[in-house]
Amino acid sequence: MADGVHATMLDQLGAAIVSGELAPGSVLRVEELQTRFGASRTIAREVVRTLETMRLTSSKRRVGVTVREQPEWNHYDPRVIRWQLDGASRPAALRTLTELRAAVEPSAARFAALRATPEQRGQLRALATRLAATAKARDLTAFLGHDIEFHHLVLTASGNPMFAQLSAVVAEVLTGRTGHGLMPDEPQPEAVALHTEVARAIDDGAPDRAERALREIVIQAREEMTALLD
Repeated sequence: MADGVHATMLDQLGAAIVSGELAPGSVLRVEELQTRFGASRTIAREVVRTLETMRLTSSKRRVGVTVREQPEWNHYDPRVIRWQLDGASRPAALRTLTELRAAVEPSAARFAALRATPEQRGQLRALATRLAATAKARDLTAFLGHDIEFHHLVLTASGNPMFAQLSAVVAEVLTGRTGHGLMPDEPQPEAVALHTEVARAIDDGAPDRAERALREIVIQAREEMTALLD
């Protein structure tokens, strides 16, 4: 029960901050949060600490918990991304996240073609096959799982730990896209073929091909989401 109160409280407050319902400069007091959510003081304090780790709020003695300005947030926190994608700021969030993907993932594919282990190359080939099968079956849930794993593996196989840590961000984007109906009922054959090309290029040790194919994946995803949002 305590976990449920904690999760509900965190989600509602986080979403309110991200949406602007709780504007920068708004002050939250632990006692008021306890009453509003029927939470213990311990749970209210834990939620406040979690919001602070996301840099959504800051605490000062005799002032309370203050909502921070948007540029100060930890925009890489998957929960912040989820709240943005769940709210009215979804189009803007998708745009900035797609720009991030376009800047990072093609480079990660390039380095993966140079650095991936034989095991990683084999796993990418297998995932590309699973993506093709689940796309044809119109199983978007299974397709999403394989897609998240595929992009995580490319980022990891780059050998760059900073790229690898962005996999949670990419996973939230992919999950949000499917969850909010921004995927076609059947993934486009061109997108599936591009994933296969990324896997083959990395397996062949062809960095230019890998980079180009992954860039095309991101561009196509952006165009599909833009069309569906419009």
